[in-house]
Amino acid sequence: MKWDPAKYVQFGDYRDRPYFDLAARVRADAPRHVVDLGCGPGNLTATLAGRWPEAEVLGLDSSPEMLAKAAGHAAKAANLSFSLADIAGWSPSPRTDVVLSNAGLQWLPGHRGLLPHWLAALKPGAWFALQVPGNFNSPSHTLMRGLAGSAAWAGRLAGVLRHDDAVGEGAEYLQIMLDAGCDADAWETTYFQLLPGPDPVLEWVRGTALRPVLAALSAGEAREFEAEYSALLAEAYPAGPHGTVFPFRRIFAVARKRG
Repeated sequence: MKWDPAKYVQFGDYRDRPYFDLAARVRADAPRHVVDLGCGPGNLTATLAGRWPEAEVLGLDSSPEMLAKAAGHAAKAANLSFSLADIAGWSPSPRTDVVLSNAGLQWLPGHRGLLPHWLAALKPGAWFALQVPGNFNSPSHTLMRGLAGSAAWAGRLAGVLRHDDAVGEGAEYLQIMLDAGCDADAWETTYFQLLPGPDPVLEWVRGTALRPVLAALSAGEAREFEAEYSALLAEAYPAGPHGTVFPFRRIFAVARKRG
């Protein structure tokens, strides 16, 4: 699946806010090795390098397009680097102090099975923080799945969209972290985002949730699908006098290894 870094950062202020809310809960004083799993275009990873200037900060992502954008941030910070990697095969090193994954694990099937192994590999005192979307049952996603599964599109889009097991709830992540010998905290937040312009929810999902659909269709088919989907979104998210309100639910969990 090909990513578009420019489209991903189009709503930067809104997309960035959960990252800062997550990172603020990580209270590591002087980490030496920090890893950002699913770092995307690297602009937010760069803030970790600024926060902990004595740390070696590494961003990992499976998208060459995202990492090409991230390279510009690495050029400006001596303690920041990025690497192409499938995080399914990643594991913390003995020196890892902080692991952060923001809006990345939902793309990794089976990540809840990997989480206990990652936590077990952490040294005492190390932190693991994650944030995943909690909006798979919102109209933006249910309408997309319904259209993809319709008679007109099912032949081309069968199996493209995941939702039933994409993420866990906060209580599940909390239990995994506690079972792994961590002090842990989990919470959820719904941001009521005011999006401007025409078709703003379509523009939003073009950067993330719609990417698998666009990757599976030809350019002409993608335009046809988007036109049908846009009409459905306009009914579900009507524009108001100040813009379009788009509720954005996120799930957070943060762990610190005991010992």
